[in-house]
Amino acid sequence: MLPGRKWDIFCAVVDNYGDIGVCWRLARQLAAEHDLEVRLWVDDLASLQKICPEINPDLTGQTARRVDVRRWDVPFPVTTPADVVIEAFGCELPAGYVAAMAALARKPVWVNLEYLSAENWVDSCHGLPSPHPRLPLTKYFFFPGFSPATGGLLAEGGLLQQRGEFQNDPQRLAQFWRSIGLPPPDAGECRVSLFGYENTALPGLLDAWTNGVSPVTCLVPEGRMVAGVATYFGRRDVARGESLQRGSLAVRVLPFLEQERYDYLLWACDCNFVRGEDSFVRGQWAARPFIWHIYPQGEDAHWVKLRAFFDRYCAALPGDAAAALRALWEAWNRGDGAGEAWSDFWQQREVLERHARHWADAQTMQGDLAANLVQFCRKKI
Repeated sequence: MLPGRKWDIFCAVVDNYGDIGVCWRLARQLAAEHDLEVRLWVDDLASLQKICPEINPDLTGQTARRVDVRRWDVPFPVTTPADVVIEAFGCELPAGYVAAMAALARKPVWVNLEYLSAENWVDSCHGLPSPHPRLPLTKYFFFPGFSPATGGLLAEGGLLQQRGEFQNDPQRLAQFWRSIGLPPPDAGECRVSLFGYENTALPGLLDAWTNGVSPVTCLVPEGRMVAGVATYFGRRDVARGESLQRGSLAVRVLPFLEQERYDYLLWACDCNFVRGEDSFVRGQWAARPFIWHIYPQGEDAHWVKLRAFFDRYCAALPGDAAAALRALWEAWNRGDGAGEAWSDFWQQREVLERHARHWADAQTMQGDLAANLVQFCRKKI
């Protein structure tokens, strides 16, 4: 067997579904499109099961979608390291595994797959080596990003073509809506997917939709937003599949969707609220107006990342549309004023839709992250 075909990906779940969402997409794509033997080590299989229902969280090892899925136990089992080792998002590899890497005659290619950022410094840090202080090993930093100097974004082959065919096929759209228990939207109705962290701006946003002239259907996947929706309607909880109505607003709580189904939801909706990293990227590929709830960090470090992306994303947007987008994004991440900002934002819908399509097309020019990562690692073997 040629060197470089065996890959290990390590994922420590921190943000419920963002970390594992990225790792699972990457693992599946490496196996399906690059014919690699991939082991995915995960410390929280229950979170993986949410986005891939065929996973059994009680098993220590299983195969799903051509990926060898292993539970990352403590103590870590004795195992031969792969040719390429991906340390996702700076998770610390088991000490015994690192020692086994160092003991091999041909050292594995060790890559720290970093978090996505639009900050300018990422370009100069992408691909840099970091020698281990004690062992004969070198770790390389691989940054996803939005410029040709980075690793690009995760995107399966033919993704944008599939999205375009789906969005332009009324029968497939109607079939999707029926599959989640809804009729096709009425003329003038706005359908919004709402996925995010707990947010004090939520009541104001729901008020804006409730009191608006046009009907809004808000689709909320199970997760951290549901409690806030329940409180808004004077409820202690809202069950999956349940619908709530107030004024012009209808809310439907959806079961947590596996990754492919979530993509269809983003493609079908008119506007998407996304969060973290995985849904953030998929919201961009959907080519719809979107609002990003970035993962909050200490000392407001996340605002630097939010504004760096905003500046990059809006560089080609007309001033009025950019101002409306900035106002809503900042209100949503600040936790106040989203309802007041919604109207100006939605008045720019046509401009934002055109821009979203152009942005998604432009990102494909960098190549996709999985292919760029494979090429990077092969040069190091």
